[in-house]
Formats: sequence, C-alpha cells, structure tokens
Amino acid sequence: MNKSFYLFALKYRGGHKEDKKSRFAESMFQQHDFPKAETSFQALSEYIEELAHPDLTASMFDELWEYYIEGNK
Repeated sequence: MNKSFYLFALKYRGGHKEDKKSRFAESMFQQHDFPKAETSFQALSEYIEELAHPDLTASMFDELWEYYIEGNK
C-alpha cells in the first residue's frame, strides 16, 4: 500500500523558512483537519483550494504531487 500524500510531504518539514516546500509541509501539519489518509489528487486539490492558506498554495501542491507520484511508481 502506498503511503498518503500527507505522510510523504511531512519529510519536508523542518527546513528553512525560505523553502516553499518546507513552509507547505509545516502549514499542512498545522491544519488539524488536513486529510491525512488521502491519496486522491482531486480530494487534496479541492481541500487546498477551499482552505486558501497562503503557504498551502496550489502551485506548491502540484509540484509536491509530482514528486509523490514519482516516488510511488
């Protein structure tokens, strides 16, 4: 079974504040209602768009999603 996007993205937590991936992961971690078990692009994308958090941007999600997909091939 593949790990969720949330678990994948957590590896970017704790990096430099200037790093967009690190800021995304930290903000994702701080969102207690983030869909932690989700593996669906559509469901995660809708959550991020509806949340409209400045550090959880759709562009960074798209970039991290590509890394996530590559790692699950």
